[in-house]
Amino acid sequence: MSSNYAPSFYEAGNYRPEQSVGYLMNQVLSSIVAQADAQLATYKLTYVQWVPLFKLWMCEGISSANLARDISIDPAALTRSLNRLEIKGLIRRERSTQDRRVVHLSLTDAGRDVVQHVPGVLVNVLNGHLQGFSTEEWTLLLQLLQRMLGNGKAMKQLSKSPPSTPSAPPLSI
Repeated sequence: MSSNYAPSFYEAGNYRPEQSVGYLMNQVLSSIVAQADAQLATYKLTYVQWVPLFKLWMCEGISSANLARDISIDPAALTRSLNRLEIKGLIRRERSTQDRRVVHLSLTDAGRDVVQHVPGVLVNVLNGHLQGFSTEEWTLLLQLLQRMLGNGKAMKQLSKSPPSTPSAPPLSI
């Protein structure tokens, strides 16, 4: 058996979502988002608002295009979210002086005040979902998820490379 051997954990004929890693990760993420949304409602923030707000707090001055890429959201959906955040007075948009197509985002003082509550809420929600896990289990879970993410990135790269075409046999004349 070579080191490239990859067992098939799923088969089309007996695939069950409740046994699917993807389905379960989606369910866990949905639960985390719902719990975080419930706690952040106090600050009048929804998921589509607190995610970009938090990312902006971590990367002040990021462009809207880079923010959309970083949080894996459609640019049009991000624009709608940013509109709401701007109306609430939590962010400010500034056109780049070098390239007018680029819009840089920054937090207002009110945005900084509100976003400071996000990490505490996320910590509470995540720790609640990890209740009963040992430190070793938590570390292993992180490692496994990072490995899956790496596998997914590798698959994406492979799908971008042009398919190899078998060389045709030489024509005999």
